[in-house]
Amino acid sequence: MIEGLQARAIHLLWRLLSHCRLKTMWSLAGVASRVLYAVSRRERHVSRRNLEVAYPDDSGEQRRSRIQASLRHSAATMLELGFAWIADPRRVDASIVEVHGRELLDEARAEGRGVIVLAPHFGNWEVLNFWLSSHFPFTAMYEPPKMADLDPVIRHGRERMGAELVPTNPRGVAALLKALKRAEAVGILPDQEPDWGSGVFADFFGRPAYTATLLPKLVARTQARVVTGVARRLPEGRGFAIHFLAADDRVYDTDEKVSALGVNACVESAIALDPVQYQWEYKRWKKTEQEQQLVPGYRKHRLYSKR
Repeated sequence: MIEGLQARAIHLLWRLLSHCRLKTMWSLAGVASRVLYAVSRRERHVSRRNLEVAYPDDSGEQRRSRIQASLRHSAATMLELGFAWIADPRRVDASIVEVHGRELLDEARAEGRGVIVLAPHFGNWEVLNFWLSSHFPFTAMYEPPKMADLDPVIRHGRERMGAELVPTNPRGVAALLKALKRAEAVGILPDQEPDWGSGVFADFFGRPAYTATLLPKLVARTQARVVTGVARRLPEGRGFAIHFLAADDRVYDTDEKVSALGVNACVESAIALDPVQYQWEYKRWKKTEQEQQLVPGYRKHRLYSKR
């Protein structure tokens, strides 16, 4: 009952925000991020620890500035969900004012090859999904939200331009393989920590991060081309720039660890476009090699103070 009311309230908020201008939502994100920075110790702590790894030479003031800017972009992404999922498609399409690297996808499909798009948590990945599913047959894995009553809303929003959503299980992997063999595009989250047994440790900004090994399996069976894709937010809510970047050559290696290094290098290259647009509050280095190996006292090797 309570969850249903919460879901309806969130849906209503998304519908209201879907009518707002991007500039208005950017201003609201500024307010929201200041509140979040002030009251959420967890967000500050995780972002700070991640940025200490990624940019160790930053001064304290530089790091605080990055945290505040990153939280504003994350808040903007949340506020823009209604825009990406519910707003008139013509408005969303008009907000995408630049597209860079589209030829990487076109060339692969002209050669009869599928395209695997690595889409890290950068900028607004829902706008990237909108663009991809508007221009290509596109399949992506989807895990239903914890609030089940929001599932129809989210699913409709992501599928409305033609995307096919498949489950995060062997059946979903099989669907990805079939799409790639049809020379279509599929999307993979390259920076989400997988469950134990589904990844390997590979350096990400110089620190081992547990990284999924789905990519080399897909490449080996389909000879697909790999690209990194992001929707970069332009200043002051002026819209978005889509970027497709050629993948690090190591992603095509049959050795899963080498391929994982390539995947993480791809994410690093995307982050370099504008580091504060990355979602630094995610615990990317939550798992450790010491924990995997059950080394005595492995907890002291954790990057974050709490699990």
